[in-house]
Amino acid sequence: MRVFKFGGASVKDADGVKNVLAVLEKTGASSLVVVISAMGKTTNAIEKIVEAYLSEADDLNALISDLKKYHSQILEALFENKQHPIFKKIEVLFLDMKTTLDRNKSTRYNYIYDQIVGYGELISTTIVSEYLNHSGYENDWLDARDFIKTDNVYRDAEVNWDETQRIILEKVNKSKLSITQGFIGSDEDNFTTTLGREGSDYTAGIFAYCLNANSVSIWKDVPGILNADPRVFDKTQLLSHISYEEAIELAFYGASVIHPKTIQPLQRKEIPLYVKSFLNPENEGTSVKKGQPLDPHLPCYIVKRNQILLSLSSLDFSFIVEDSISHVFSLLHQYHIKVDLIQNSAISFSVCLDDKFGHFEELLKKLKAKFRVTYNTNVSLFTVRHFTDDAIMSLEKGKEILLKQITRETYQMVSR
Repeated sequence: MRVFKFGGASVKDADGVKNVLAVLEKTGASSLVVVISAMGKTTNAIEKIVEAYLSEADDLNALISDLKKYHSQILEALFENKQHPIFKKIEVLFLDMKTTLDRNKSTRYNYIYDQIVGYGELISTTIVSEYLNHSGYENDWLDARDFIKTDNVYRDAEVNWDETQRIILEKVNKSKLSITQGFIGSDEDNFTTTLGREGSDYTAGIFAYCLNANSVSIWKDVPGILNADPRVFDKTQLLSHISYEEAIELAFYGASVIHPKTIQPLQRKEIPLYVKSFLNPENEGTSVKKGQPLDPHLPCYIVKRNQILLSLSSLDFSFIVEDSISHVFSLLHQYHIKVDLIQNSAISFSVCLDDKFGHFEELLKKLKAKFRVTYNTNVSLFTVRHFTDDAIMSLEKGKEILLKQITRETYQMVSR
């Protein structure tokens, strides 16, 4: 049993969908679960639809129409027969999305987001599944919401592992090819939930864990895991082999090639992970396994943009000790704000934050009642694993450094 995951870039157009078929022709398609993301920038487009809906903007219908047109162009390039049932199926999904918005009574952004954004994955997998059937690769289309059960923390749901494993083992045909969606699940009331942005990798990890898969392969538009993001850094190198531990560290610090939660279920059952290029599927890519050393051993660079550097000190200049820090972390947990760096002294405490849910202003009101507060928004957090002096000098050149921190293996710097 194997699990593949194809991201949005791999199915952004008709040629991408045809390439999925080409990869399966080379790798084999039996005893395989394929997890697929929304096509191209569909998730971004649906986020704009949600925002237009909540703000009652005039362009709501135009945004939906544009998204429908984008998928129609892909359909027309894949299916010559315009009477093929796929056209009706996609029409129904768009109608269902519109009906969901029309019937919604909630004003909670996170809830509405989750009920709507998953249509991107439902549409993409329906298209890919029908195209594979049309091309002779018979498959089972699985609605991930029927398999991955979660709590009701919308936009960042936690998996109910016992229930999820029971359903997957009971309902997935392990000898066939199955197509399912990344990113989405459902709560106990069957409302759609999402696993966090870019959560399709995690979905692959969940299915692999529950099915005791032999391996997981994530197909990307890069050769594998690189030592830096090629969109940010000029010179990058392929990492041929890394350990689970190293992959978790890189993902925690913000490396975008693997979702942070993906590695944990794989590590528990020692399921190998391969990150490979869908453009060159015959290449080795990167393998992630237990205990294997970083190869080649060189600095790995990670950057996270749009961070917040928050510094707190006591109003009476007393020490910042455990009870104060505990209070701060309790508030950060309450407002779902992620901490990416911590530094403290006797009378001050600084954290670099990722406010992906937009709760920072609410947090500030609470903190100002107890602390003297200073902060910088829109800062960048740079992390270098396995740093060298040359790597640090190169990174710091020309930057305004607000904070930096060095441990045995990791260098971090906040700059603007």
